[in-house]
This record gives sequence, structure tokens and C-alpha cells, in this order.
Amino acid sequence: MPRVFVSSVIDAPAARVWERVRDFNGLPRWHPRIRESRIENGEPPDKVGCVRDFNLQNGDRIRERLLGLSDYDMFCTYTILESPMPITGYIATLRLTPVSDGNRTFIEWTAEFECDASVADELVTGIGTNVFQAGFDALKRHFGK
Repeated sequence: MPRVFVSSVIDAPAARVWERVRDFNGLPRWHPRIRESRIENGEPPDKVGCVRDFNLQNGDRIRERLLGLSDYDMFCTYTILESPMPITGYIATLRLTPVSDGNRTFIEWTAEFECDASVADELVTGIGTNVFQAGFDALKRHFGK
């Protein structure tokens, strides 16, 4: 089972970073690869089980279901329902941890999924670089450090 792990430190308090990323429908406001997003059936974006339907800047469509969200532990877990990527069983978690030295945020994004072995390395690299790290880079720019 391929696994993606990307982490970074953002020079802003974890509570502020969490305010920015906790909205399951808010990807277009902070991730540069996301063009638009909506939560299906008008459900709240923090309701476990809600489904976000979004488009990437290149027009690709992805649907994901929120599996878990904790304001206390500052994480969200989701699964991909539909995607142009040749994967199944994709489960990812975005987690924030306060760093007391300098009031910063340790942020990590992990995913596991099933795919054909011939494309596993390419998918791990693509997700890690184009999705996870691109999101972290945008957050660093937003918080000005």
C-alpha cells in the first residue's frame, strides 16, 4: 500500500492555521490547485460524512467524503470517492500540532491508497509535491513567512 507523508513548519500559531484549513469546503481559499468547491446536499462543511465536490485548476473533478474532524486535536480525515487518479481506498489526514518554541505550527499531511504497482511511485511523488507540499507552500505565503 503506497503511503505519502509530507510535513512542514508554518510560522503562525496553530489556532490561526487551523482557522484557515478546517473548512472542508474551503480549499479554494488556500490551496492554489483548487478552482472551486461545493458541499453536496447543502450540508455543513464540518459535518462528518459530508461530501465535497471540487474542480482543480486544470478542470479535473474530485469528490471526497469527510471521515473525521476534530477542533481539539486539529485534524481532518477524508477519503476520495471519485478522482481521475487510478487509485482506490484513498484515505488522507491533515493534522496540525502546536510548536511551543516560537508559537509555530507543525503541519503534516498523510495518505494511503491502493493502485497498480507500476504507477505507485509517480502517484506518491505527485500527491506529495503537487497537492500536499503545494498547499503548505501556499499557507506559508499566506502567513507571511
